[in-house]
Amino acid sequence: METTIRALRASDEAEWRRLWTGYLEFYEASVAEEVYQTTFARLLGDGPHDFHGLIAEQDGKPVGLIHYLFHRHCWRVENVIYLQDLYVDPAVRGTGAGRALIEAVYAAGDAAGCPSVYWLTQDFNATARQLYDRVATLTSFIKYQR
Repeated sequence: METTIRALRASDEAEWRRLWTGYLEFYEASVAEEVYQTTFARLLGDGPHDFHGLIAEQDGKPVGLIHYLFHRHCWRVENVIYLQDLYVDPAVRGTGAGRALIEAVYAAGDAAGCPSVYWLTQDFNATARQLYDRVATLTSFIKYQR
């Protein structure tokens, strides 16, 4: 099945919300309505600190999303990209939608001169990790959080 990747649009709000809710539920998380509204507005913003959002479509229907952020890095002159959220409908996993979303972020980074794209995932996310092992390099970093 062919996957098309495109920028998130204001008219995508309902489908974006459906997909992002699926992502949050996978991680047994939820957010307040204010966070939904603020996040969507930031994804559509054009400020230097705003996130970017892409949608994966198959047969004209949104089936996946990805959120990413360009940011400065103390060890590099160039910006790097943090990929925060990636989600594909369970019904279409394995069709290349997740890979296409990651590759679209890689292409955005290449176009902007960013040498690195990185992300985190849960150790139990075996399905996603199979893809990540094919498109990226696992590092030895451990996350700490306050």
